[in-house]
Amino acid sequence: MNTLQDRIRGSLIGGAIGDALGYPVEFIYSFEEIQKHYGERGITRLDTKQHWLEDAEQAGKAVVSDDTQMTLFTANGLLNAKRQKSNMKYSICRAYIEWYLTQVGKWSNKYKDCWIARIPELNKRRAPGNTCMSSLYAIYSGREPMNNSKGCGGVMRIAPIPLYAVVDNRMDIIDADKLAGDAAEITHQHPLGFISAALMSHVIYRLACDDEPTRDGMKDYIQEGIIEIRRLYDGYHNDVERMAELVEQAIFLLNNGKTDLENIGQLGEGWTGEEALAIALFCALKHFDSFEDAMIAAVNHGGDSDSTGAVTGNILGAVVGYGAIPQFYKDDLEMHDLILHMADDLYRGEVAKM
Repeated sequence: MNTLQDRIRGSLIGGAIGDALGYPVEFIYSFEEIQKHYGERGITRLDTKQHWLEDAEQAGKAVVSDDTQMTLFTANGLLNAKRQKSNMKYSICRAYIEWYLTQVGKWSNKYKDCWIARIPELNKRRAPGNTCMSSLYAIYSGREPMNNSKGCGGVMRIAPIPLYAVVDNRMDIIDADKLAGDAAEITHQHPLGFISAALMSHVIYRLACDDEPTRDGMKDYIQEGIIEIRRLYDGYHNDVERMAELVEQAIFLLNNGKTDLENIGQLGEGWTGEEALAIALFCALKHFDSFEDAMIAAVNHGGDSDSTGAVTGNILGAVVGYGAIPQFYKDDLEMHDLILHMADDLYRGEVAKM
């Protein structure tokens, strides 16, 4: 298989794995409590029992949360823009509204562009973020959303943008970064809610097109991305420098001899965009050669485990590719084939219904 196609598959599936691994412990607010449920190392394998869900009709599969749902709608919206020759941000926003409608059990003749909106699993309410829901309700109602949220609901869903952009240089990396920030800003209007998305896009774009990615190379891409967000968002100096400071701290913590849990605690809990990205970059760099160890580190803490897991999986999946991800993480993953299909659509640059 083409290496880039495998990397795109790895990034989307990797994000879904991190999401599904972290989802059962997202609202367990300490590692000690996670250990009580899953043992000394915390959660290390996908939980298919769904004991934490009220509706366990999918028992036997490791279910994903709103993170993966919105990622898939980002991809569908992006591909709709090409097919319809429409503005990309506009099409992505329309796709998000279709996702919103799945969460509230509505159907609209005005919003019916995304074929995935009919998929049963994507009509399940999986702990959708309040900011995403309220912002999209406002847009659906004909109003501008008004918030100052820097929650991670923006950064956790934008991986399809650099993955689509990098193929045959469909989009310049700077344009991809800007679109990722714009897509996050649809719902999250604090600068750190969308600056983090632009930086994440930059790192994924560079990793995906690097024939032989290395840990040091990834560090270089991060520093390059920081330079770029300084230029793109020069009107938000303090926020850009906060993002840069946190990322530099993540790199500094790599070799201090402390545990992953201790180091992640220095970066935050992952509920905000800049913290989720910093934690993900730390985990991906620390365990650059072990997708499994990176996943375990990314979700076993008292914060937003599914989002930090998803972002880590998106980043490291673009490094290792689908083929190198352990099979035990793929066997019971909800919507595995659909996610793989969407990854291939991103590679081809066109929608092809299953």
